[in-house]
Amino acid sequence: MNTPLTVTAIREAVIAGTLDAPAFLRERWQQLRRLNEGARDPAWISLASEARLEEQLAALAQRDPAQCPLYGVPFAVKDNIDVAGWTTTAACPGFAHVAQHTAQVVAALQDAGAVLLGKTNLDQFATGLVGTRSPYGAVPNSFSAAHISGGSSSGSASVVARGLVAFALGTDTAGSGRVPAGFNNLIGVKPTPGIVSTDGVLPACRTLDCVSLLTLTAADAARVFAVMAGPGAPQPAEPVFSRPQQLRHALPPQPRVGTPRERPFLGGDYRRLFSDSIRHLQALQCSHGEFDLAPFAEVAALLYQGPWTAERYAIAGRHTDSGAPGIDPVVAEVIGKGRNYSAVDAFNALYRVRELEAQTRGIWDEFDVLMVPTAPHLPTFAEIAAAPVARNSELGTYTNFVNLLGLSAIAVPFGFTEDGLPFGVTFIAPGGSDWALIEFAAQWQRSRALPLGAKLRAMQAADILISDLPPGALPLAVVGAHLSGMPLNHQLSNIGARLRAATRTAPAYRLYALPGTTPPKPGLARAANGAAIEVEVYDVPAAALGGFLAGIPQPLGLGRIELQDGSWVTGFICEPAALQEAEDITAYGGWRNYVAAGTRKKSA
Repeated sequence: MNTPLTVTAIREAVIAGTLDAPAFLRERWQQLRRLNEGARDPAWISLASEARLEEQLAALAQRDPAQCPLYGVPFAVKDNIDVAGWTTTAACPGFAHVAQHTAQVVAALQDAGAVLLGKTNLDQFATGLVGTRSPYGAVPNSFSAAHISGGSSSGSASVVARGLVAFALGTDTAGSGRVPAGFNNLIGVKPTPGIVSTDGVLPACRTLDCVSLLTLTAADAARVFAVMAGPGAPQPAEPVFSRPQQLRHALPPQPRVGTPRERPFLGGDYRRLFSDSIRHLQALQCSHGEFDLAPFAEVAALLYQGPWTAERYAIAGRHTDSGAPGIDPVVAEVIGKGRNYSAVDAFNALYRVRELEAQTRGIWDEFDVLMVPTAPHLPTFAEIAAAPVARNSELGTYTNFVNLLGLSAIAVPFGFTEDGLPFGVTFIAPGGSDWALIEFAAQWQRSRALPLGAKLRAMQAADILISDLPPGALPLAVVGAHLSGMPLNHQLSNIGARLRAATRTAPAYRLYALPGTTPPKPGLARAANGAAIEVEVYDVPAAALGGFLAGIPQPLGLGRIELQDGSWVTGFICEPAALQEAEDITAYGGWRNYVAAGTRKKSA
């Protein structure tokens, strides 16, 4: 059971024909059942029955593996997410009921070939960052039985870190996906609010909740996220947040990274490791500066010391007030505070959040991404028991503000303390930057080369190669001044475009140097006696393409270009009339070679 289990490895084995997916899944299910025959594993609340497993395998047999990006991949979901026919408990026996419908995000994953093996433990009603507030047991850290796993998605983090499933869903209101990811050496994706549907999810705060994703690698996160948020995925219908119109698929080549000037509660090995992580930014060619944490901290305080607690009470208050067996007293205390707020309090807090959001806008002019410790320290069970509310509150220092501001975030591993416990950082960016953060996390993970999960095995090359494409991206071929390193490439960076491939056209084009253009530009035209011309293909956010097109000067425009593999993409073409007095530079094979040759002539 300690064999690492990645989405990428399973996918490759299925396509290669070396893995019998049904046999593999039945064997894994049997292993999980045996593990729970004695002392129950507190990471799980329920496992699939044999009938439910076979039902999923029968559906899988009707699908084409080549068309299913998650074919045969075992996964788990946090037990506040509904699956038809399964009991949803939210870690509260009195709330337990059999779900009639499957959450849209789970249905999308199953349609892509993923197979659900079980539902995982959590802090009751997703209220906590510790993983100890559950009548189904406290979930220990996968590295140390004396330390907490983090919550509220405690079980989801544990089963991924131990290689029991390839990925798991959690939820994240205030850090419930990021904190357990950081404590268990995992990738933790906290999507932009509104990107992923929360239909069928019992929320902690309905206006803020996100379905989070826990994986061993960033490449796995990319593959699963592409299904969760792809064009075919269900569209969210959240009451406050709508799907962001402006997406970013990549950070700039040399991103500007901000780190907090003040670092409250950060102590011991975590303080040293965070300083090391700042120095490590140089390895990724990032520039670095500091930002003021104060307005973010004030937003964070409003989440648990303001009227958003009333939203928790609206959802779960009647259960925590009931005094029924299994109600966690700390959860009841936290949620019960929601009785104390009025509608006036709620509006005043909302106004204050908007004021603070305005104060933080300038930070995004200065930085492309922020880097913070995922958590300030990793407590023991004894430390949590001694001060359950205070310690929990500290753990949200660097996470609580993110959803209130509509931001995207991803937790990534960095290293280990002297005691061998995980330490991670979280990258935060404006809403819609989810894919850009996953790509950056892959670079970070590649540069660190840490073992996967609970030191299941060493990282391999395939673990950090992202082959999936951003959801909703449109390919655009560029041939001249927009190539990487060229004068207009920044226009692509500014709209969050991602370099997909450096390739060539089909051998059917001629290239010309256009006279009188600033900066100098080429023109590409299809011709009977053409050649293959070097191009770069970028993934451009669909919503940004119209504005980009409006800025293209005459005689250039966008049309369809055939690539060397026979596919057709949108790309730069030129009006034929403008080529009559232009220099034919086809023999150079591309604009970059032509520019380099001219530079050499001038220097000579």
